[in-house]
Amino acid sequence: MRLGVSVFLQDLLSFRASSFSFFLFSFSFSVFPQEIVSGESEEESNGINLMEFSDEILLHILSYVPCTDLVLNVRRTCRKLATLCLDKSLTHTVLLQKDYKVNKDKVKQLMRDIGKEIYQLNMAGCYWLPSSTIDHVTRCKNLVKLNLSGCHVTSLRLSKMLSTLQHLRSLAIDVNPGFDASQLSSECKATLSRVSELKQTLYTPSYGVVPCCTSLEKLLLYFEILDRSREGFMLSGQLMVGESNVPHYQNLRVFYARLAPGYVNQEVVRLYLAVLSDRTPENLHAFLISAPGSFAETGATKNLLDSMARNVRLDALQLPKAWINGSGLLQHLKFNNPFYFSFSRCTLSGGHLIQRVINGGKDLKSLTSLNLSGCVHCLAPESLFRKAEDDIDSSILESLVMSCCNLRHLNLSAAHHHSSESIGNHLCQLLSRLKHLLSLALPVCSITDVAANVEKPPTASNLVPQTFGRKVRIGIQTYPRNLSELVNQKIDSSVFWALLRSLRFLETLEIIGSSFSSAMPRNEPAIRNSLPPCVRAQSVGDSEVAAISQLTYLQSLTLAQLPNIITGSGLINIGLECQHLRTLSLANLGMMGKVAYMSALMDMLKHCKCLRDLRLEQPYFCAGAQFFQALSHCSSLQRLCIVSRSGTLQSDAVMSFMANCLEVIMCHMFMGESLTVCKNLQQSIVRSFQADRPALNVVIFPLLHEDLTEVIRDVPMRHLDEITLFKSRVAEEPPNLWW
Repeated sequence: MRLGVSVFLQDLLSFRASSFSFFLFSFSFSVFPQEIVSGESEEESNGINLMEFSDEILLHILSYVPCTDLVLNVRRTCRKLATLCLDKSLTHTVLLQKDYKVNKDKVKQLMRDIGKEIYQLNMAGCYWLPSSTIDHVTRCKNLVKLNLSGCHVTSLRLSKMLSTLQHLRSLAIDVNPGFDASQLSSECKATLSRVSELKQTLYTPSYGVVPCCTSLEKLLLYFEILDRSREGFMLSGQLMVGESNVPHYQNLRVFYARLAPGYVNQEVVRLYLAVLSDRTPENLHAFLISAPGSFAETGATKNLLDSMARNVRLDALQLPKAWINGSGLLQHLKFNNPFYFSFSRCTLSGGHLIQRVINGGKDLKSLTSLNLSGCVHCLAPESLFRKAEDDIDSSILESLVMSCCNLRHLNLSAAHHHSSESIGNHLCQLLSRLKHLLSLALPVCSITDVAANVEKPPTASNLVPQTFGRKVRIGIQTYPRNLSELVNQKIDSSVFWALLRSLRFLETLEIIGSSFSSAMPRNEPAIRNSLPPCVRAQSVGDSEVAAISQLTYLQSLTLAQLPNIITGSGLINIGLECQHLRTLSLANLGMMGKVAYMSALMDMLKHCKCLRDLRLEQPYFCAGAQFFQALSHCSSLQRLCIVSRSGTLQSDAVMSFMANCLEVIMCHMFMGESLTVCKNLQQSIVRSFQADRPALNVVIFPLLHEDLTEVIRDVPMRHLDEITLFKSRVAEEPPNLWW
């Protein structure tokens, strides 16, 4: 049997790394006949035997194959591959965190075959694996790094496992209700005493294993404690008896805490900070606290910040807005070679930003990530008498761009950044100088052309209120469906087209309305009313969306509250040109009473072969047969989330879609259907597909139901944080915060 191996390799090796893995996953070495794979047959003059490539090239190819496939399948095809698949470069680090097909038996076999060769093991988010799976990790005697975030681990199992891992230096775990540190053995505590990096997600008030980690250099804390129990009882932030052991921070270099909404999380994090306020580690260079809402400063936290200002020089900083607003803290803090700043939701003015952080134009070439999301006055000289909708001061942004010329991640969302009429000083024109940007988040009103808004009166479509009331018949402006026509119309005049033309290597783009809020918040009932879009954003529509198609290497795209979407024609261009797109999130596009872009969306989806995650939030969305038929073209799709007030779904179409798209392991739909319809469909999906898809997670529930928050709390944190809940993710955390 002859195979076109040479053609296959030419296509294979010409791909970029980001898309290369998708192609290789679909290729199975086992399809080669034994004589081809083993090189035992004669090849024609125009044919190439895959096994004739050097070991270096074959190892590079194999590095894109999941480790479970390498060890359990590929290495059994021939002797050469059997040797290569066990090469140290392939078994040193095992990543199972998004291998949704792995099950307990595969993990058991994997650990049995190569356990002693594994030095780094990442099982983060493997929520579907039973807790007994963790027992097999004890075979990995040489483990240095272990990530078990999102896995079911009891105190006793953790103790048994860690007792055997004497070389462990990096650990990530969850602390769930029922965790008891007194059950940890002396051998386990000895291992923990050598751990220098700890990531701990707390679902109950506890110190977890922190007091046992006496050599900590990096501590990451995620507080996910709910204020109420399932029975409705209020929870306390006080630690349990026996949990008063003092953490050891003397060697700490990185402290990071991210809080979910709720007062209990705030109470518990203060207990962790109390030790820091007594004695600030001399080597501390990154101090980051991400807290939503109001997190008041106390005497202890003020002492901590004063001590930091005196004793340390920071490279990364993020503080709750109440700790920065109205204080002179930034003026006293010292920075070394900062790589990350986040002033999200602060009232910091542009004048203070330039004077206190950038130090009047100080060279900050080391800064690679900057989050100014919700910082409404950050591009204005002062905030005392300024309205949020006033024009920005372009000189402040220019100073920022010049000083931080190596920025790779920039978030300016959730604010009104309106450019003036000055020629050459538009926000988009200034940002085009940041040639190294990989991810960018902007408010919709910031990308509009000032001249277009000044010279042209509002169109009929712009005057239509963004409400759910009586529909108004308006004239429909025609938009060309061909990209070249749009280029000819806009490329010479649009600053947004020019910006994206200069950022060709951008991988993540978020364009979010400054007043947009998702209909599904974290721990509250669904929002029934939405704020109207900014007046400056009224002209942003199909042509601006089409401009995004210039980003050939785009991997993640978020569009929210673009009011002038008429046909959605720009989406088709994105589907055709952005062939590396993996994540797509669309919310509240066009008129709120009708999904005008449905036809264009279905055309777009037919071209998105690499799309893995799709989130749609739109009132009156009809998830019917035509939509799911188009979505079935997305052969790589793994996660789907639809949030639609008054939306409808067709159960048969959903079932057919799930049967056709074999990679889908998450289906979340929060619609306007009855509870009975939702429950029946959810049960049907689970009953039909759970056996073949161990990681399958299905939640179908009425969006406006009073028990929505109870349903949300059972969603695995991986899905909840990455796709189900809407948020801006650009510069949300420092780059490479955890491996």
